Amino acid sequence: MDKLENIFNLQEQLNSRIGVDMKSMSEEDQTKWILNYIRAMQQELAELTDSVPWKWWAKYQEFDKQNARVEIVDLFHFLISMAQVMGMSADDVHEAYLKKNKVNHERQESGYVKKDENDSRHI
Repeated sequence: MDKLENIFNLQEQLNSRIGVDMKSMSEEDQTKWILNYIRAMQQELAELTDSVPWKWWAKYQEFDKQNARVEIVDLFHFLISMAQVMGMSADDVHEAYLKKNKVNHERQESGYVKKDENDSRHI
């Protein structure tokens, strides 16, 4: 089992323990949980932001690298859960990542001077 697959399995176990059954969700439940995870990720991003000295007017701040690492991992928990709500496996995410990464490189090679929504429809 590779590392990403292991993380997906562990997240599925945690979600089951919490009482979130990804396998039998209706579209209404999927919508609800995607929004729940988006909100949770927004909060984790705020906590990550607070780990970094972003207040240019305040001299007391320090970069809390340890907490930043924890917040990044928290983001992964919710992001993986969101993928699972959408029925994506670790393999699905990996394949989609490879395809999207290729699109991003192609955009850079072309200068990305024109937005084309169709360049990602195959993902």
